[in-house]
Amino acid sequence: MISFVIPTLNEGKTIESTLKSLALYSGEHEIVVSDGNSHDGTIELCREYADHVVVYDEPARQTIAMARNMGAAAAKGDFLVFVDADVVIPDIDAFFATAHEEFRKRPGLVAITVKYRVFPELATLGDRYVFTMLGLQFLLQNNVFGIGAAGGEFQMIASEAFRKVGGFDERLAAAEDMDLFRRLSKIGRTRFVNDITVFHTGRRAHAVGWPRLLWSWFSNSVTVFLFRKSVSKVWKEIR
Repeated sequence: MISFVIPTLNEGKTIESTLKSLALYSGEHEIVVSDGNSHDGTIELCREYADHVVVYDEPARQTIAMARNMGAAAAKGDFLVFVDADVVIPDIDAFFATAHEEFRKRPGLVAITVKYRVFPELATLGDRYVFTMLGLQFLLQNNVFGIGAAGGEFQMIASEAFRKVGGFDERLAAAEDMDLFRRLSKIGRTRFVNDITVFHTGRRAHAVGWPRLLWSWFSNSVTVFLFRKSVSKVWKEIR
């Protein structure tokens, strides 16, 4: 069984499309939403579609790593599929037929990621270039050098492996996704699958600009790799 795990915080504008996309999967699955105490109707909307909605209600700001771990703790699937709240997976049955085949034919594989693309009607030239280069980076790191790498848009992880490495590092406000794949690559194989694609809004790059976002990605990735500490203290909400 697949457990879809979606972290949310005030995602009323996008989450319904994501949930409808995942609900089309005909295989055995559950949808788990892990919400950071939204106040825009996200929680009520998610309860119409999700099998489980867990809500964080502590006074301190929740990191996205905490949200993903809370969702994973409520999940029962053999595979955990982490997606962001603005992601859509077209032709989802064919997508996961390919994904499952990767695990079947590659002994020792513990996690995969895939191509990320901005919705064609929203994509800029910068979006197309950056996500093409990001795919090349993931291909080299995962498939060639054996150093795991993946973003938060899509990660499919064997549940046993996820729990073996202790899940996401909740101390990290950013680059927690890259950090998890790097630790997973130490206990098994991780892989970038170029044949399948997820789509998302590209909203963060559109809001802050690619130069600023690329610097943020780079600086957080380097400090997390070297010191297990992110430069960013809070990952700013973009809606």
